Amino acid sequence: MKLSGKAKLSYALGAVGKDMVYMLSASYVLYYFQDLLGVNAIAMGIILMAARVFDAFNDPIMGVIVAKTKTRWGKFRPWLLIGTLTNAVVLYLMFAAPPALDGAGLVAYAAVTYILWGVTYTMMDIPYWSMIPAFTEGGKERENLTTLARTSAGVGSAIVTVFTMMLVPMLGRLFAGADAGAKAVEVVGFKYFSLIVAALFILFTVLTCVNIKEKSTAEMKTVSVGQMFKALVQNDQAMTVTIAIVLINTAIYITSNLVIYFFKYDFGGTGWNDAYVLFNMFGGAIQVLSMMVFYPLLRRKFTSLQIFYICLTMAIVGYVVLLALAFTNMSSVFLLFIPAFFIFAANGMLTVITTVFLANTVDYGQLKNGRRDESVIFSMQTFVVKLASGVAALVASICLSVNHLQAGTEVSEADKLVDWSANVAAASKVGLRMTMTIIPIIGLFVALFWFRKRFLLSDQYMADVNRQLAEKNK
Repeated sequence: MKLSGKAKLSYALGAVGKDMVYMLSASYVLYYFQDLLGVNAIAMGIILMAARVFDAFNDPIMGVIVAKTKTRWGKFRPWLLIGTLTNAVVLYLMFAAPPALDGAGLVAYAAVTYILWGVTYTMMDIPYWSMIPAFTEGGKERENLTTLARTSAGVGSAIVTVFTMMLVPMLGRLFAGADAGAKAVEVVGFKYFSLIVAALFILFTVLTCVNIKEKSTAEMKTVSVGQMFKALVQNDQAMTVTIAIVLINTAIYITSNLVIYFFKYDFGGTGWNDAYVLFNMFGGAIQVLSMMVFYPLLRRKFTSLQIFYICLTMAIVGYVVLLALAFTNMSSVFLLFIPAFFIFAANGMLTVITTVFLANTVDYGQLKNGRRDESVIFSMQTFVVKLASGVAALVASICLSVNHLQAGTEVSEADKLVDWSANVAAASKVGLRMTMTIIPIIGLFVALFWFRKRFLLSDQYMADVNRQLAEKNK
């Protein structure tokens, strides 16, 4: 039986909710603890990176637990719901640090809540992606649903990108009181914004669980770290795509971690948050349009491989323009829309294209090695995206520490509007600009040359692969 539109929509909403949660953590947990609460930047970078390494071993363990689960509701949906509920609670706690904590106590709180957040996120993320074979017929239906879910995940990320710093100050002023200072407003705002995101996350997951029906005979192949690396060694195209994903996502995440610091400490002024919100609104809208509109339009005239190179070139051009603008006396945020268009549009389309490429490596691997490693390949995608966010957070934290970028105590907390950039040294601003542009440019160039040298799976090549597989199946 074919999937209903209701089932597809419900599954897509689950992806929106879970990536809203992921994006909030990936983009703002460093800022919340380091800039607002005063935790040492290097300590935060180590915590974020260590948690991602821990995930490499946690993901396979969760896969085994899910595979061995047998309930009247299936094996996937119970863990999807349990993981969502616990992750939503931990997300709220992570952005609601007790005011009495400071120093070592605050570092410990950040470490414990972030690691718990990663563990509980895995509890729902593994069954979410692994359950696709349990309610689809395979073939194009499965591939199309996976692409829809990945696209919906991008929409969830874009929603958080657009609305976080728009709603955080509003909620902060609403709940912090009339006399609260600028930092206190943001701290309180993050607490209540995370509560809203957590509630939406639960709502969307419940809809997914209610409207998706598992097959009682559905099996799940568990994937170990060893199997991931074995699959990479034996499937050279999966290796090529995976390394490209790490490079591309690390570049993007470095920028997403640091762009708020750019607006606060470099672009500056008392209205820095308004400019930051406007920038993110534009960028988020472009990212969604790129997935929903730009990619389908380009796909009519270009091959997937050509679009991939177009997107990488767009991203590099965007970063070069951003670097050039950063060293001018710009005062208008609208100038930043130029590089934002190229970077956000490229990122949105690359999210879709790399998912398609990974799906193609499964068919390639079947022809080359005689087996389909779907579970291994897509478990690997989840892991490498987490790894990229950890590496990016470490790079960003080193940048913040070296350039001494943190809200200073010399400004009165009673001030509602603060020009945080007024006391930042020119050298610190240059260091920030170079980290958020030059390092991503280098990473994207490496990804471009790596891909051109190693990737084989053009549309024509895949047509031949599918023809040979069809012949073998006969």
